[in-house]
Amino acid sequence: MLGARRFMSVKERVIHSALVFCAFISVATTAGIIWVLSIESFSFFSEVSPMEFLFGVRWAPLLEPKSFGVLPLVCGTFLVAGGALLVAVPIGLGSGIFLSEYAPPGVRSVVKPILEVLAGIPTVVYGYFALIFVTPKIIQPLVPDADIFNAASAAIVVGIMIIPTIASLSDDAFRAVPRSLREGAYALSATRLEVSTRVVFPAAMSGVVAAVILAFARAIGETMAVTLAAGAMARLTLDPFVSIQTMTSYIVQVSLGDTPHGTIEYQTIFAVGMLLFLITLAFNVIAQRVLHRFREAYE
Repeated sequence: MLGARRFMSVKERVIHSALVFCAFISVATTAGIIWVLSIESFSFFSEVSPMEFLFGVRWAPLLEPKSFGVLPLVCGTFLVAGGALLVAVPIGLGSGIFLSEYAPPGVRSVVKPILEVLAGIPTVVYGYFALIFVTPKIIQPLVPDADIFNAASAAIVVGIMIIPTIASLSDDAFRAVPRSLREGAYALSATRLEVSTRVVFPAAMSGVVAAVILAFARAIGETMAVTLAAGAMARLTLDPFVSIQTMTSYIVQVSLGDTPHGTIEYQTIFAVGMLLFLITLAFNVIAQRVLHRFREAYE
């Protein structure tokens, strides 16, 4: 008996040490990424004014005369991400309500895994889907002057990509609403639609908002689908039917080129990457705070 207890104690210590090591690796990796971005970005901002970088309206670091205003890339990024939300939010929330309020257990067990398969499709496939189908079959018949590479097609495919995020998280939020609220509404002769839209949805609003914010952060960080679908023309515009460039697609463009290491052009990758990291971090922090309030409400 004593030997068995000693063995279990050693086993617990080994497992604890392994888990601590895994957590340390995760934190160390994040710290390393931040360190590299910070060092290279500092070198970049020692030559380029942060005000010029953040508020300049022309982005041309590879052409003469060079200009380092990142606003066209930020505008393109938010144009695609905002359009993706217009596609994903209605479909994702509708799917979440169906799964939590209408679908029988058997249907739910089949539909939810199938819906989440969308998250496992390689993003490059979505990019080619936008080029081969979305733009020529959907965008250009409606807008004949639309460019082959355009923000609208990128927004549509990115919206499809983030549907599982919104649907899954909102489904969890709806199912976390206490059953007593539903029963009270049904006792007052409310229909299932009224219970879903006037009781469950408002009660789960914090979780829904967090799901949308996380999906938006996911859309901002999308790379390959946007690179293939939206083009590589950095411009400050709100027209979704012209070619634009996002922060991620610029990083891909320069990373695959022949930009010499250590040059100001090379360092723009890290400056844009740091800005993208900070934007994504901000949205994730906001989502986590909203989720924290949501969890406290129904514990």
